[in-house]
Amino acid sequence: MIGAQRSIMGPNELDLSFTEAVVKAGGDKVNLCIQCGTCSACCPSGTRTALRTRQIIRRAQLGFQEKVLLDKGLWLCTTCSTCTNRCPRDVDPMGILISLRSLLVEEGQVPTTLRDALGGVYKYGNPWGIMRSKRSEWANGLNVKYAGGGEKVELLYFVGCAPSYDSRVQHVARALVANLNALGVDFSILGNEESCCGNEIYSIGEKGLFDILAEENLSLLDRHGVNRIVTTSPHCFNAFKNRYGRKNFDVRHYTQYLADLIDEEKLSFSGEVKKVVTFQDPCYLGKHNNVYDEPRKIIENIPGVKFVELPTSRGRSVCCEGGGGRMWVDNPGERATESRVRDAVNMGAEMIAVACPFCLLTYDDAIKTTGNEGVIQVMDINELITEAGLVHN
Repeated sequence: MIGAQRSIMGPNELDLSFTEAVVKAGGDKVNLCIQCGTCSACCPSGTRTALRTRQIIRRAQLGFQEKVLLDKGLWLCTTCSTCTNRCPRDVDPMGILISLRSLLVEEGQVPTTLRDALGGVYKYGNPWGIMRSKRSEWANGLNVKYAGGGEKVELLYFVGCAPSYDSRVQHVARALVANLNALGVDFSILGNEESCCGNEIYSIGEKGLFDILAEENLSLLDRHGVNRIVTTSPHCFNAFKNRYGRKNFDVRHYTQYLADLIDEEKLSFSGEVKKVVTFQDPCYLGKHNNVYDEPRKIIENIPGVKFVELPTSRGRSVCCEGGGGRMWVDNPGERATESRVRDAVNMGAEMIAVACPFCLLTYDDAIKTTGNEGVIQVMDINELITEAGLVHN
């Protein structure tokens, strides 16, 4: 349980001008912006919505002094990092947007659905606002070991919020448990002690709540002697690897962990999956952490699979639009995943493989809204592995 007593939506005492706020967020690099428009042009949300990153930075450069009261466009950022990765002057547009969100959070100017998600994390340790006592129900009947039983934790499987609470993503957690057990891996989970990693909380701009989560999660890991972690979600992976500031443990996304076993010839498959499969690169695995090869290695090693790339992939991949709190913000117009589903169908793909809970949920919705149920399906790589029949060599 998140123990600190703090109002996450308290009144704001800041009264920064627009310019002061952006400069505070982006530092001196704001003045390096040459207004080339790359950030806005490559944004998966800005090309279709009210989010105009270039204009935000330009208004700061021109010295606009109005108070920071931005429209809903600011909440459309998915924090996919495309703008930051492609900026020719090393400005960090994504970081600027997150810091501006922080000012709006402090003023209480947050969409109701995001406010509910933040409240759920504060009260119950998850953005769905479901009781903590239900966090480990997904594991009922499975062969799992819980940390705290007096045994050393050789490897912690950090499940994450969506795999713990969402009925669709729970299948992914069960599949990973089955795969780890088939490999004879000695692993533990935190069960109901686990809390949100806080990655999306940081991206929403609630950095105070993120600090609480990071401190309590690190304390929990220390108490159980954890120094090796595998995660379901790229977002959890990114939080532990890049945002917690702790360097004394090894954290990997499950695709990295399993790809290494393939390299070591410790993993093979007993069956085959005769499907044409493509892959959606998760932003927090690829663009944030440069992990592109490992998911493909697993897919391409499954017998029977014909692997095809989407028209834009790897560093050019289009965000599923689930990150940055967007899972809890209504999206105007067509989602990027809908056009991606059509692209995949036109390529002859029968399955979109994913390695992120948010990608799984957004693509599942997009297949339905585009009327492509029965034509193409989306599966997490863990589920694909289970279908193929994993063998420990």
